[in-house]
Amino acid sequence: MKQVLVVDDSTVIRKVAKRILESLELQTLEAEDGAKALESCGSAMPDAILLDWNMPIMDGFEFLSELRKMPGGLKPKVVFCTTENDVAHIARAIHAGADEYIMKPFDKQILQSKLVEVGLI
Repeated sequence: MKQVLVVDDSTVIRKVAKRILESLELQTLEAEDGAKALESCGSAMPDAILLDWNMPIMDGFEFLSELRKMPGGLKPKVVFCTTENDVAHIARAIHAGADEYIMKPFDKQILQSKLVEVGLI
């Protein structure tokens, strides 16, 4: 079973994402910030990461930069989640190594389509 790490400082977003991902028969792990997510990736690299951009301790940009330097860090498909619709913001994330992005709030159809686009499902 493929594994997705959900990284978001919002408990509600993590629960919603987990419910959607499990309905798609994907195993989920959770982290509330980028630092905890890096620890998780150091233990076991997931197949994909659903990544919030604005978080305390370590934001999505810092996390993604560090992830891509790790052994096996190029493997996970990264879909970043944002409330920002600024093209420069999205371009910065893609340039940092994100594979796709979705806008918050998202639903099952949106998330599923992005996971299909990146080849996870």
